[in-house]
Amino acid sequence: MRTEHWFAPAASGLDAETRDEDITSWLARWFPKTPAKSVVALKTPIKVELVAGKTYKRCVCGRSKKQPFCDGSHFFRRASLSPLKFKAQETCMVVRCTCKTTQKPPYCDGTHKSEQVQKAELGSPL
Repeated sequence: MRTEHWFAPAASGLDAETRDEDITSWLARWFPKTPAKSVVALKTPIKVELVAGKTYKRCVCGRSKKQPFCDGSHFFRRASLSPLKFKAQETCMVVRCTCKTTQKPPYCDGTHKSEQVQKAELGSPL
């Protein structure tokens, strides 16, 4: 019994080399070899109220329009960066990083005050 596969040369009309190039270029668009970098969303932190027990997604890529939270922009921009999911332990006001350079995510550690961040253009990687 002979089984036809969707990737067989006769079925696709493409030779093996062409198919490999098509697949490679498609994968490169969605999964680039160079790791994605966060971009500077803002140069100051944002104060937000968290509700105890609620789960939040912190924007890691810097492209969200709902800073400091994720709006899915990383997916549509193919940034290959996933949001940082966390659960609020208590209801309180907190300061959240928006420069995306903090060493204590999701909390602001003051890195936004550095000369490197202050000189950077909004939307540019560091």
